[in-house]
Amino acid sequence: MKISERPLIATAAIQERIHELAAQIDKDYKGKHPVLLITLSGAFFFAADLARQLHETVQIEFIRAQSYSGTQPGPTVRITSAPEASMTNRHVILIEDIVDTGRTATAIIKHLQTQRPASIAVCALLDKPSRRAANSTPDYVGFTIENHFVVGFGLDYDGLYRQLPAIYVMT
Repeated sequence: MKISERPLIATAAIQERIHELAAQIDKDYKGKHPVLLITLSGAFFFAADLARQLHETVQIEFIRAQSYSGTQPGPTVRITSAPEASMTNRHVILIEDIVDTGRTATAIIKHLQTQRPASIAVCALLDKPSRRAANSTPDYVGFTIENHFVVGFGLDYDGLYRQLPAIYVMT
């Protein structure tokens, strides 16, 4: 497999959209001091840029869930590392790189609900609704894409290509 020569989504477009998402989150969470719960490892580039654009005070936590092997989702979603901080009565924004099948976001939300947060929202850089297998729709979406396997800006293929500054299609 190789990556496309031209990006599907250019760096400038990503940064502009992150700015817009941050403005919307600031408006929606004014005075609520949400927790940004960042899904590792894919969402960390997106989350870092988003957090730096926010004016609202936020707490940053991390969660690790594993569902992919190569280009295909595995049979189960495993939460391999969860935040130590309590989410009880907190406004949690789950930061995802991509909502594809929706199974990862659904599993994380189910895990979070046991702590009874005040609210849970999902903010995804990419949304791929054509592959949805679980009833999971992000509340904040950077870009909706077709059914491509994409890399870059944190998204990977077996751990590779995360560092690319734009989003590319694997061919």
